[in-house]
Amino acid sequence: MRLKTKTAVLFAVIILGVSLSQAGCFKTGNQLSAKTSTSMEAVEKDYQQALVQIDATGASLENLIKPGQPDVKKAFKEYSANVDKMENLGKLLLEHSDKMSAQGKDYFAEWEKQGNTYANPEIQAQSEQRRADLSVYFVKISEASVGVKGGSKAYLSDIREIRTYLSNDLTPKGVEAITPVAHKAVDDGNSLKGAIEPVLSAIGGVRAELAPGGTK
Repeated sequence: MRLKTKTAVLFAVIILGVSLSQAGCFKTGNQLSAKTSTSMEAVEKDYQQALVQIDATGASLENLIKPGQPDVKKAFKEYSANVDKMENLGKLLLEHSDKMSAQGKDYFAEWEKQGNTYANPEIQAQSEQRRADLSVYFVKISEASVGVKGGSKAYLSDIREIRTYLSNDLTPKGVEAITPVAHKAVDDGNSLKGAIEPVLSAIGGVRAELAPGGTK
């Protein structure tokens, strides 16, 4: 059970972009587990905040283009502030996506190297099986992250350009002209939320694998 826990912890560390080559020295399973738990919570928090911010940005955009909006300037200011917040979160999502997608090969190569040092064939077989089991979770996270990356870029580009357009033409005709594009941006935001959910689900699967005192 202890061997399984340690190898699982190492897996999660590399998923979250913590390079084994930068560790510098041996760390106990408990140390790695604590660091991994903190990192995973931070990643989950970013994704969960993104879900909330997409809703807030969409709501402010719909309020801005609402027919007969009594205070267009105030509505635009609120929308612009939400775009800023969404851009900051979007950068974090892209960073997480790149890290989780790029470092898997390095991790499994390191695991294979360590596995080849086992003299006990049962331990080596167990290590290889655990690596195979956990690789399924990495694949899920990596594949789901691709959808988030593509959806984020398109959505962020749209909401930025809508803001730029309206900053130059906040007249009733200008708002009316951009309304169809704005509706599409709201729909794209909902699609991005749909792409984020599988990532959260996959991360949740890894966290369940790493939960202390479990049966894994």
